[in-house]
Amino acid sequence: MTQASQQLNKSKSFRPASFTQRIIAAVICIAIATFFGIFALAGHYNLNMGRWLGYCGFKQRTGLPCPTCGMTTATLAFAQGRIIEAFYAQPACGLLCSLAVVAAILALIVAVLGVYFPFIGRFFEQVRLRTMILALLIVIAAGWAVTLARALAARGG
Repeated sequence: MTQASQQLNKSKSFRPASFTQRIIAAVICIAIATFFGIFALAGHYNLNMGRWLGYCGFKQRTGLPCPTCGMTTATLAFAQGRIIEAFYAQPACGLLCSLAVVAAILALIVAVLGVYFPFIGRFFEQVRLRTMILALLIVIAAGWAVTLARALAARGG
């Protein structure tokens, strides 16, 4: 009785991943690792990312940061392990980078160990795309509010 109960609880926590799930997880993990690897190398070699990604026209015209201003700087800091600096440069990007790392770790577990967590599937079944987009917009708006407040305070001071 106890052994059957433990097996039932164990099967709810995780189950074997299918081949397709493992491939998708590997692609996600490699994509996130490559993204952060490129930014880590760019930061290490002091490459001017603005030249490749473009400069902020909004900030050039108004002198105020746009909603995504600071994201490149924050991603560079995060990729180099300066997590607190990343959150300070652009709080929304610090949060998004942290979530990307969690996603990469889960994807690595699924890809390498072949363990699939059912909560991943349930999350994407229950949370709709428009809800995720709305959450992303709220996070970016909150990060913009912080960077905008800092810019306005610097102007006034």
